[in-house]
Amino acid sequence: MAVEMLYFAWVRERVGTGSELVDVPGEIDTVAALLDWLARRSERHAAAFADRGRLRAAIDQHFVPLDTPLGRAREVAIFPPVTGG
Repeated sequence: MAVEMLYFAWVRERVGTGSELVDVPGEIDTVAALLDWLARRSERHAAAFADRGRLRAAIDQHFVPLDTPLGRAREVAIFPPVTGG
């Protein structure tokens, strides 16, 4: 399944890109499993996803917990927690 990954703020800096298109294997079924799979692809991904408590996700522009099933996701965004002022 082709998924566009979007990275924001320090996650983007650590991964080294703001977006990438990845072909996700069928056995990868949750956001957390996707992050595990991506972390095995490169040291940069591993560094960005090391502290899951500091990450938030969105599937197709809807905020979701990391244990959310990917379903038919076309886009997954990973970013740090958002605060307001």
